[in-house]
Amino acid sequence: MSTSTKSFPFSPSTCCFSRAPSSPIRTLFPSPLLSFAAQKLPLHFLGPQDSKLLLLKCNALAVNDSSTNSFVDSGMLLFSLFREIGFNERDTEALLDAHPVINLTPFESIRTRIHSLQSLGVSGLSLSRLIVKRPEVLTAAEIDSAVCFLLKGDLELVGKIKPSQIEHLFNSTEPRFLAGFEAKVRMLIECGITRETIVHVLNNANLTKAFCLKSFEDIERMLTFLNRFGGADLILRRPALLNYDLDAQLIPRVGFLFELSGGDETGTATVLRKLPFVVAYTVDHLKDHVEFLKSFAGLSEEEIFRIVLVYPNMFSASRERKLHPRIDFLKQCGLSSHDIFRFLIKAPLFLSLSFEGNLAYKLVFLVKIGYKKNTKELAMAMGAVTRTSCKNMQEVIGVFLNYGLTFDDILEMSMKHPQVLQYNHESLEEKMNYLVEEMGREVGELLAFPAFLGYKFDGRIKHRYEEKRKILGEGMSLNKLLSVSAARFSTKSKRKQRVPAINGLNESDD
Repeated sequence: MSTSTKSFPFSPSTCCFSRAPSSPIRTLFPSPLLSFAAQKLPLHFLGPQDSKLLLLKCNALAVNDSSTNSFVDSGMLLFSLFREIGFNERDTEALLDAHPVINLTPFESIRTRIHSLQSLGVSGLSLSRLIVKRPEVLTAAEIDSAVCFLLKGDLELVGKIKPSQIEHLFNSTEPRFLAGFEAKVRMLIECGITRETIVHVLNNANLTKAFCLKSFEDIERMLTFLNRFGGADLILRRPALLNYDLDAQLIPRVGFLFELSGGDETGTATVLRKLPFVVAYTVDHLKDHVEFLKSFAGLSEEEIFRIVLVYPNMFSASRERKLHPRIDFLKQCGLSSHDIFRFLIKAPLFLSLSFEGNLAYKLVFLVKIGYKKNTKELAMAMGAVTRTSCKNMQEVIGVFLNYGLTFDDILEMSMKHPQVLQYNHESLEEKMNYLVEEMGREVGELLAFPAFLGYKFDGRIKHRYEEKRKILGEGMSLNKLLSVSAARFSTKSKRKQRVPAINGLNESDD
């Protein structure tokens, strides 16, 4: 009679253990075939290994004190318990053979530990994988405090921490490093992380690097350092900051940005808040980008930091594939170093957008409209259209053409007001329709005042037109209607309304 084996996708016997189970385990848990052989077959009918097993079996059976019986019962329960979590008999034998301390650990302790891990969401294949790689997770006393904190602590973390995080914590951390895990986590609460947001941090930091492999002093020093640049808010924006080494990584990288800013701690904090990921780049990487912009674009460190302040993702752009060809394009268009600085302040996305999938299509549209190659006007137009998609830009041009404007008209408008090419095409069409249908104006008026299309429809164009129409009638300047400030417009409207009221009063007196 063969022992039934349960299929298991991550079999320790084939993946993790190279040698066969040892005979002592088989003597404690003899198969029915071995029992039958011991009772019915002469010894010379058995093979060498089975003869040895049979002798060990007999020795084991000869010992009948209560401790041995208890040990045998515990072993049988272990097999049953491991079968429940996906191990077949051979897997279990291999595990117990490689880690005999499991046999010496009280069964209830192991079962409780398994149930606790399952309650934390580590179950099925994840649990089996964890036990195979870290069998001490079942026996090490140091794990108890961490499990208890995650399962029963006053922070109520159970069910909120991703099982993959917990699996990785126990999988990659030696039990001795789990000591003090709870106290280290609570240090974050003391520095300003709330009980509600601590879950976000624990789910997105590397718990081993952030807590287990750092001493209390290391964590305290890191929190003190980060407090200069945003503290809790910065950690919440990127919990992975806690993974870094303070002296070897954070201080040199943040220090480089601080020096680039000219000692502006507030400006450095702004850069970190906008792009906390910037600390993932080495000092050499940061320095390489800065030196390139200084030498090839002719920018000063002050100008470079102002660009970084607006767009920290500049450091994410490849120097060879993006920075060099983009700056080269601007130089070919006749832009000076100062022009390049002003351009990048207004259109920093130009440094990061794909050429083949984005900029090339926009360049074709602009040339088709009438822009000349290698001109400042083309460069300015390219800067304006970085904030819109190719599809929207095409739709915008289509709307203009549908209302009777020509490519020359579009060129003239965009030369005066480059933003017209980046407006949302649906909003643009709504404003043009109102201009023609409700206001009764000619679409050609946009050539003189293309900024009309940049004002909000309901809050500015429609509201002001309806207010002024009551007083001035239909013929009013679009520029004067929309360009004055809200305060001045409100004052002028009240003044205009007061005059007719006075006139009416005088007429009644007469």
